[in-house]
Amino acid sequence: MASDTPRPADTPRPALTRDRIVQAAVALIERESAEALSMRRVAAELDVAVMSLYNHVPNKTALLEGVADRVVAGLELDADPAQSWQEGARALVRAFRKVAHDYPRCMTIVLTHKVDTAAGLRPMERALALADAAGFDAATAVRIMRALLAYAIGAQMREAGMEQMLGHLEETGVESWNNLDPDEFRHVIAYGPELAAHDPESDFEFGLDLLISALEALPRRSAAEPE
Repeated sequence: MASDTPRPADTPRPALTRDRIVQAAVALIERESAEALSMRRVAAELDVAVMSLYNHVPNKTALLEGVADRVVAGLELDADPAQSWQEGARALVRAFRKVAHDYPRCMTIVLTHKVDTAAGLRPMERALALADAAGFDAATAVRIMRALLAYAIGAQMREAGMEQMLGHLEETGVESWNNLDPDEFRHVIAYGPELAAHDPESDFEFGLDLLISALEALPRRSAAEPE
């Protein structure tokens, strides 16, 4: 929402830039939804004429691509030369998860629009470099990159979609278990307290460890093979 505070007459208006436009779009999406985004709404956020946006962003599609690029560019990708490829992969997935937590509504934009700028492609380059350094061939490196991304996305969707259900189980679990047939649902009843527990951080790290362990077991290039 545009500010209701009037700007003093002698205060210069901040220069309109593509960065300011994209930042306003991100804020609008996170505050309301991706469906709320329009060039007119962004113009209102910035208190400018809607036509002035087109000098920096040609259309809504380009604006959405800018939003996706900005969110992905926020990943913390500082590489530690002393870090193993396993820890590097864990750090990359954790960084993606953090961005997904910080911009949950914008993540739908990231997943449905192309991100082909330098900033947007750096996470892909980082994942491929890690797999290459570990000795995996090109085809395997690409599949590893996709698997890491799929896990990060899937874990975020699980957390977002199951939070309410797990919260309900945490509150009414015992009562729910009492209504079950103990012969048919012996394990559900026995493991009820664990099922009702809600610890997304531990669940995420457990799954990440499983994924990294599975990747470690894949065949590598021999020392004589070229990279």
